[in-house]
Amino acid sequence: MQTPTGELLALVVPVMIFTLSMTATPGPNNMMLTASGANFGFRRTLPHIIGVTLGCVGLMAAVALGLGGIFKTWPVLQNVLKVVGSLYLLWLAWKIATAAPPSLEAEQASHPLSVLQAAAFQFANPKAWIMAISGVASFTLAGDGFLASALMLIGLMALVTVPAISLWAGFGVAVGRLLKTARHWRLFNLSMGGLTAACVALILV
Repeated sequence: MQTPTGELLALVVPVMIFTLSMTATPGPNNMMLTASGANFGFRRTLPHIIGVTLGCVGLMAAVALGLGGIFKTWPVLQNVLKVVGSLYLLWLAWKIATAAPPSLEAEQASHPLSVLQAAAFQFANPKAWIMAISGVASFTLAGDGFLASALMLIGLMALVTVPAISLWAGFGVAVGRLLKTARHWRLFNLSMGGLTAACVALILV
């Protein structure tokens, strides 16, 4: 029979694989990070990366504390969250699609997402909710081991999330270097805005 420490250690690799599968695959966050990396560069996208990570950590902690159970008691709140999240995501998609090329950025007063904006979005992001709820349900121990396993889950999630989503911002930076004309930039931003808007289907399904 495994000791509590042994049980925790046995969860490390599965948790990291789970988190990588959730954070490194396409979704609203990674579409927006790609667009941000291309338009603003990696350094200016760092607050967005930090915000996504902090938001996911906060959401995971909230679910571990029982927030997920609130939706079971009052399902209407989940529907409200879906509508609010969809509207916000569509607004972000519009901002991406209509963003000016970097050379015209000053004229358009365009800015990347802040830490707070990116963090707040996680509470309306269905993929983040799926990760939080399924992660807490699958990788926390019962009884006295719950707190230690929940803290380990949150810590490993933060550790994996940062490099995983940074790759998407880096990919955006690389794409941005290939875009040579204003027309190329507008087509790219329009495409990224469209892909971001398409993620609304994930929320409303």
